[in-house]
Amino acid sequence: MDKLPISCFIIAKNEADRIARTIRSVRPWVDEVVVVDSQSADDTVRVAASEGCRVITQRWLGFGGQKRFAEDQCRNDWVLNLDADEVITPSLRREIIALFANVMPSRVAYSMPLELVYPNTKRPRPWARDHHYVRLYDRRVVRFRNSKVHDTVVTDGHAVGILRAPAYHYMFRSYEDLKRKLGERMQLSAKHANSSPAALVARMVLEFPVNFFKYYIGRRHFMGGLNGLRYSWIQADYRLLKIFHMWRDRSSNRRSPDAPESHGGPENFEVEA
Repeated sequence: MDKLPISCFIIAKNEADRIARTIRSVRPWVDEVVVVDSQSADDTVRVAASEGCRVITQRWLGFGGQKRFAEDQCRNDWVLNLDADEVITPSLRREIIALFANVMPSRVAYSMPLELVYPNTKRPRPWARDHHYVRLYDRRVVRFRNSKVHDTVVTDGHAVGILRAPAYHYMFRSYEDLKRKLGERMQLSAKHANSSPAALVARMVLEFPVNFFKYYIGRRHFMGGLNGLRYSWIQADYRLLKIFHMWRDRSSNRRSPDAPESHGGPENFEVEA
């Protein structure tokens, strides 16, 4: 089949066990796949190269910085960003191909839904439409924000098209893996946050129940049975832990006259996706 004038880029570290699945979901129909590896200790580089990708090693620049670096390595103006744990479904592939049929897309950016797949399952739960993210875009017009914490495409008021078919998100290998990832993100998010200790104390009271309701009811993880219950509980627990770490760090800074001034930053970090 003719390949689309799209560069797919993937940032990765220690993803040898699952990156091939991601690459194979796009390699037959995009012009190139670029993998930017941040010094993996496993076989990620070898696996990606064996799948026909162009592989570049780059030390970690933060979430936004690493993706901006990857954007610059692409030879096409239209780019598709995937994480190494995401897979384009056949229905989404057909939708993207139709978008480029005969003419260039009418929008400069398109969002797509990501549907979480629990460990040891093959498909998302029913009603699994958790998020829409901008992942297909013209890099000449919009790009990822240069942020250490967030990886979000800044659209600057441009109209964003919506793709209806989903990508599957195999976010975590096990629940221990989920806890590890949330622990790392929680510490990073707390480090770059800026809230008063008094406000954080008030948030600690509500953080767990509000976030459990958000995930279990609002995002319909109740449809996932025990997996959904466990996932929602862990997400809420680690969000409460993040607030506690923020409170502890802010309180320590207030007590210490020599503590460096906080420069602020994003307070909320969306872990899914």
